[in-house]
Amino acid sequence: MRHGCKVNKLSRTHAHRVAMLSNMATSLILHKRVETTLAKAKALRVYVEPLINRSKEDSTHSRRIVFSYLQNKEAVTELFREISQKVADRPGGYTRILKTGIRHGDNAEMAVIELVDYNENMLKETKTAKAKTTRRSRGKKATEAVVENTPAEEAKAE
Repeated sequence: MRHGCKVNKLSRTHAHRVAMLSNMATSLILHKRVETTLAKAKALRVYVEPLINRSKEDSTHSRRIVFSYLQNKEAVTELFREISQKVADRPGGYTRILKTGIRHGDNAEMAVIELVDYNENMLKETKTAKAKTTRRSRGKKATEAVVENTPAEEAKAE
């Protein structure tokens, strides 16, 4: 039984899992979004968010630690130069997982994991969103409807 085990092993050995997550994290950093299964996306989020958080402080120590996880110089450079600038004021939650349906071959749940600050479509929607209305406006419409009587009700009143 897996009492208290918080690591999703993804049916892989430790070395295979670490290599897979490293490669997926590199792809996520370089391409800003990756399409994969839901379980792998959730495991990748736990793997990559601490690395993004560490990139906020650009020191040799931080770069070496991130490189030990990613094993890719281009990804480390991209992370510390561009991504860290965009997420500098964000307190956490650097990735977003969007479910996309199922894969027809094996019925696996598919998802897209992406960096939050790089999805231009969602950034535009949040800026042009309507002001939030309260439910009290519904009560105002109800009182206006009571004031206006239908012709049948007027005939009964006379």
